[in-house]
Amino acid sequence: MYSVTVRDHFMVAHSLEGDVFGPAQSLHGVTFIVDVEFRRPKVDADGIVVDIGRASEALKAIVAGLSYRNLDEDPLFKGHNTTTEFLARVIFDRMVAAIRHGDLGSGAGAIESLRVTLHESHVASASYDDRITDAFLRWAHSS
Repeated sequence: MYSVTVRDHFMVAHSLEGDVFGPAQSLHGVTFIVDVEFRRPKVDADGIVVDIGRASEALKAIVAGLSYRNLDEDPLFKGHNTTTEFLARVIFDRMVAAIRHGDLGSGAGAIESLRVTLHESHVASASYDDRITDAFLRWAHSS
């Protein structure tokens, strides 16, 4: 399996509900570093997994929609704890949508799976990983 990873970062404010979160129940800020790994069994005719420039631009657009915002005020996230795990899935779903809309080029249609990893510090991270076909079918049925 071949893979290519692109990276970006974003800053948000949010609070988390539940005693398990301790002081993070209060409004606080976090800077996430996000890695998106694109995987496929064979490279394309150009010898690549995905156009890194297009993948980077798609990720930049996705994180721009999250950055410098209080996620507690976003109606799309109402009723959800915006944990690192939850946000990894949000970015995953948005990247799948970008692939399906052609934002990463026609060759990206052969990407089989993605892994989105959010690093909340140098010692802690969370990921969401899935096959694109399975994820896209679930996304299409929930939209």
